[in-house]
Amino acid sequence: MRAWAPGDPGGGVVLQHLRLSCGSPFSTCLEVMRFLLLYATQQGQAKAIAEEICEKAAAHGFSADLHCLSEREKYNLRTETAPLVIVVSTTGTGEPPDTARRFVKQIQDQTLPGDWFAHLRYGLLGLGDSEYTYFCNGGKIIDRRLQELGARRFYDTGHADDCVGLELVVEPWIDGLWAALRKQLVSSPGAEEMSDGLHVAAPPTSLGMDPGGAESPRLESRLQLLHLDEPRGEDLRISARNAANTGQAAALITDSGPSLTCSVPPLSQAALNIPTLSPEYLQVHLQESPSQEGSHMPVTSAGPVFQVPISKAIQMTRDDAVKTTLLLELDISETDFSYEPGDTFDVLCPNSSSEVQHLLRRLQLADQGGHRVFLALMADTKKKGAALPPHIPEGRSLRFLLTWCLEIRAIPKKVLLRALAEHASLGPERRRLQELSSRQGSADYNRFLRDAGAGLLDVLLAFPSCHPPLGLLLEHLPRLQPRAYSCASSSLCHPGKLHFLFNIVEFGGDAPAVAQRRGVCTGWLAALAEPLLQPDAPASRTDSRKAPAPQISISPRVTQPFQLPSDPSVPLVMVGPGTGLAPFIGFLQHREKLQEQHPDRHLGATWLFFGCRHKDRDYLFREELRRFQKLGVLTHLKVSFSRDAPEAQEGDTPPAKYVQDNLRRHGPQVARVLLQESGHLYLCGDAKNMAKDVNDALVEIISREAGIEHLEAMKTLAALREEKRYLQDVWS
Repeated sequence: MRAWAPGDPGGGVVLQHLRLSCGSPFSTCLEVMRFLLLYATQQGQAKAIAEEICEKAAAHGFSADLHCLSEREKYNLRTETAPLVIVVSTTGTGEPPDTARRFVKQIQDQTLPGDWFAHLRYGLLGLGDSEYTYFCNGGKIIDRRLQELGARRFYDTGHADDCVGLELVVEPWIDGLWAALRKQLVSSPGAEEMSDGLHVAAPPTSLGMDPGGAESPRLESRLQLLHLDEPRGEDLRISARNAANTGQAAALITDSGPSLTCSVPPLSQAALNIPTLSPEYLQVHLQESPSQEGSHMPVTSAGPVFQVPISKAIQMTRDDAVKTTLLLELDISETDFSYEPGDTFDVLCPNSSSEVQHLLRRLQLADQGGHRVFLALMADTKKKGAALPPHIPEGRSLRFLLTWCLEIRAIPKKVLLRALAEHASLGPERRRLQELSSRQGSADYNRFLRDAGAGLLDVLLAFPSCHPPLGLLLEHLPRLQPRAYSCASSSLCHPGKLHFLFNIVEFGGDAPAVAQRRGVCTGWLAALAEPLLQPDAPASRTDSRKAPAPQISISPRVTQPFQLPSDPSVPLVMVGPGTGLAPFIGFLQHREKLQEQHPDRHLGATWLFFGCRHKDRDYLFREELRRFQKLGVLTHLKVSFSRDAPEAQEGDTPPAKYVQDNLRRHGPQVARVLLQESGHLYLCGDAKNMAKDVNDALVEIISREAGIEHLEAMKTLAALREEKRYLQDVWS
């Protein structure tokens, strides 16, 4: 419990003796009021939102003490007297982010008394994606446990959905936070003198928030009315007619409807509520380097990195398949990398070199791509808690940073669009960027950026008058994230080798401003694998004398519970359509070797529900699965083909088009494995539709076979998950 030792900093006086600036909406004789602001982030979104709250706090009369949840030495919840605000994301299949794991482990200590946090008053904003079964579960875990330990909400919990746009909940949640904080601090002991004339109403509960906490304020909204030629925020209303007076209204009014660069009424005539302009804080110095950069490999991984060669590549699908699936074999024999079936690992990949070069040209920095980048904090920055980005190493070339360190394909956040508007010289372009960053323009933002997969380069090409400084982009571009893949082999069967499976992702082209392109990692891997592909002889190996094998960098991930039970007699149900089959190949290879090593040992029944589009085009591992069946390692193989003409079925049973259809067809057997034989069920694959459909099918099966109500069946399935007998490895 080191994080809460009595001598640790963090407990603080609620009222700090700092006068508000005369520009504040509360600039009377009130004093600045402190609250503790913690965040837990996986890819940077929770941190960005927490920083936004921190930056807005001063204008509302508050001082935010901002820290990552992992920085245990900087705060102490055991002695904290100020209100607590937490922003936390969700990762994996409903887990808290890595930066919150240790904190969650500590508060889940069952020896803690029920009044451990009775002194705490908190508000929590959870981030998640409703495409996943356990939506916002990272935040819900912390929220629930804080309640169990005696903490009480002073503000309703918000659940923001990245599937439809985080801002739909985040923005009103932040708007309402200030009045909730003010009410909480006014009601605190010693703060009565600040309560004169204040009145707070109860909030609505229709914005993705949880009722049941302490009374919270009505969510307030303030319009920032922008004139086309006055980007600093003067309170003037803009319309398409005003824009026409500038002589450049063509981009605002179009007969063909809205686009990334054009809007139509009512948005083009609306007053806009836009994000606060974030203070710039990075000073960039480019230094010409006479020598070539030594290393071209990534340097920003948190864990150990292993550089390994690709020893084999096999195309698993026919050329006419809807998606191209590749199997890569990595040679890990010269490394300390180890894995178990069901593990996942990270591939550290670069951005496309052609996209990096296009971006350099668009920024008018093509001749300076080899210059080394040195960053410093602006001496006069107004950004609170400004720090150099930890994912940007010092002294590396600009091209290296854009290739290995920054996610240039990331959908630009609204706060970045707001900043880009400041650097657009043409009024219509500035207005459109403001619209896309505004609350009123959320539908256009989702349609033309989120859904279209538009990145920074797409935006800059669409708005040619926008010329942002390099420092602004380095401030806002997130860290280039590694891509996770499931191990598709067993080290018992393939010692010194690691197999993994992936579809070559292709998207874009529907929106005029977004070019057709491949996925960042899968496109790169496919290019590396191209010389190794041997579709006519998939079992043969390349001649290593022709050329050195291409190498990639991999890193182990935190161990997940998606692993075989220690007792091989436990029955298994595996559900994995498409590339979701990958970890189950490792499971079956592992059990095959166990059977060879211990022929007298009993193996539990093994069910596999696999699905693909076409039997003859993308039936992955067909021959290997049949071999597992002959050996008795795979007891039941149930395959569905979603786009083939249905084959004749027994009786009047409808054809099993998807894996969930086959699950329902064999519901009695599945229920028996789970409810009577203490079996394990594993689900791997797409979270957007398949995982939800399978979950619904399981609830239906349990309800029918156990003779219980739908709600009880849901509770039973949740209990299986808590017991680690219903495990998911899903992705969007």
